[in-house]
Amino acid sequence: MIDIDKLVRENVRKLTPYSSARDEFKGNTGIFMDANENPYGNLNRYPDPYQKVLKTEISKIKGVEEDRIFLGNGSDEIIDLCFRVFCNPGVDKALTFTPTYGMYEVSASVNDVEMIRMPLNDSFQIDLESAAKWFSDNKLKLIFICSPNNPTANSMNFNDVEYILSQFSGIVAIDEAYIDFSEKPSFVKLLKRYPNLIVMQTFSKAFGLAAARVGMAFSNPAIVQFFNKLKPPYNISTINQKAVLHKLNHIEKYKVEVLKIKRERVRLSAILPEFGFVEKVYPSDANFLLVKAKNANYIYNSLVNRNIIIRNRSNLIDNCLRITVGKRSENDKLINALNDISPSK
Repeated sequence: MIDIDKLVRENVRKLTPYSSARDEFKGNTGIFMDANENPYGNLNRYPDPYQKVLKTEISKIKGVEEDRIFLGNGSDEIIDLCFRVFCNPGVDKALTFTPTYGMYEVSASVNDVEMIRMPLNDSFQIDLESAAKWFSDNKLKLIFICSPNNPTANSMNFNDVEYILSQFSGIVAIDEAYIDFSEKPSFVKLLKRYPNLIVMQTFSKAFGLAAARVGMAFSNPAIVQFFNKLKPPYNISTINQKAVLHKLNHIEKYKVEVLKIKRERVRLSAILPEFGFVEKVYPSDANFLLVKAKNANYIYNSLVNRNIIIRNRSNLIDNCLRITVGKRSENDKLINALNDISPSK
């Protein structure tokens, strides 16, 4: 059985966290004279530092106990906390599978942690044999897996990921930012089996709340407690908590929007290969498509000139573009613009 305390940095274990006024008084009513707040205004009170009401609603929808839920200022805060809780700067290592989301490496650099970049195979899947060679390195503390992966759009093989969870004695953080668009199962179902598992999800993608910056981490209660120890006392504003609650109270609208995006993903996947400069449209479990083209730079610049902005990922995958699935009207404009681009160039 993995002992989480032994994985945590010693200084973090010993840390006495900041105690806010809302930590010391748990009630919701009264004359508040404890937090040096301005008594006037509608936004004059500090937010609930542990987002209790919001976690109750998330727990109902996700089927995860409230003490297993941590909410961060976007998933990026959660990624950073993984390094700060488990990795000693200048000593420990983390591993991820490339190409993937760039913030893992940025956070590693900020925290002075060596990042091991292991290439995915030709099918954009994990090479288990190569990965397993690192499991015995006692300096390796963190493994990040993005599934569905950004920018390749595919989900990682479930059995491969579970093998890593069962064989690696450090922390495995699985980023499921795009899971709502996938038919594959979430790794949340493995939380009680593997205490070293952290599953990240977000309200930025399928829920359409990118501006609100609210990310979710599902893990065992011990890890959640350490995250709460290190996070800023009021990391999610009252405004943003209410925005998420409003969306959760209108969950049918979210479901309709996700269904529309998935249908448009299918439509684009069928139309794009008809263009002569498109060599391949990769299968997608996300709200975007990875497209291999004969001259990606030319296509990208041509679309920008028509005020259609996609992402050129040729620096990560040769001659590949990442196209986010838009509304039907936006996708039609993309198709029309591509029709204007000569396939001979």
